[in-house]
Amino acid sequence: MTQLLLIRHAQNDWVGQRLAGWTPGVHLNDAGRAEAAALADRLDGYRLDAVYASPLARAQETAALLAERRGLEVRPLYGIAEVNYGGWTGEVLETLRRDPLWPQVQFYPSATRFPDGETLGEVQARAVAALEAVRTAHPGGVVAAVSHADVIKAVVAHFVGTHLDLFQRLVVDTASVSVVRFTPFGPRLLALNETGRVPPAPEPEAPPSDRSTGEGGNPPADGEGAQP
Repeated sequence: MTQLLLIRHAQNDWVGQRLAGWTPGVHLNDAGRAEAAALADRLDGYRLDAVYASPLARAQETAALLAERRGLEVRPLYGIAEVNYGGWTGEVLETLRRDPLWPQVQFYPSATRFPDGETLGEVQARAVAALEAVRTAHPGGVVAAVSHADVIKAVVAHFVGTHLDLFQRLVVDTASVSVVRFTPFGPRLLALNETGRVPPAPEPEAPPSDRSTGEGGNPPADGEGAQP
């Protein structure tokens, strides 16, 4: 069962003030570096088989400590990059809230296109496709993917079967961890916006020859393993 840790990047000077989008050179500030270090401490000793991140600096910097402590490299994953906000990129949020497009973004995000940018439906499709490819590449693994708030909310909405037009009901704070475990019965959301204890990683699966099926090859007693 692959387990996916969806991590939002840590604080920067744009959070809550302006829409950074794909603006280059948006780095973690002092508070963000402290958040990233605290995140790495919370996950110290936590099994991670790979660390992926949006190519934007704030995500790469957040992922760096997680990877370095494990001798891993941060693998850029363009599919989980920030939303292309087009003409809204770099704008002050307070100004954008007065834009006639703002209510559509809040209540009909699945098909509302940012000026010369993406729709959140397109963002969800590319992010889910990228993470499904990661899951295929790491069967039974535990993988961290450092991304952005709207992207993570869109991905979580997909995996729990919530319509994208309701995704604004989800909250994803900086340096938070949301955990999805993929089981034979479908994805399971173990944590959302977690800033404290993270649900444990699954143990590595034993090779098929080492798995006990009971005496004589019978299934385990008491129906063990028959429930999702």
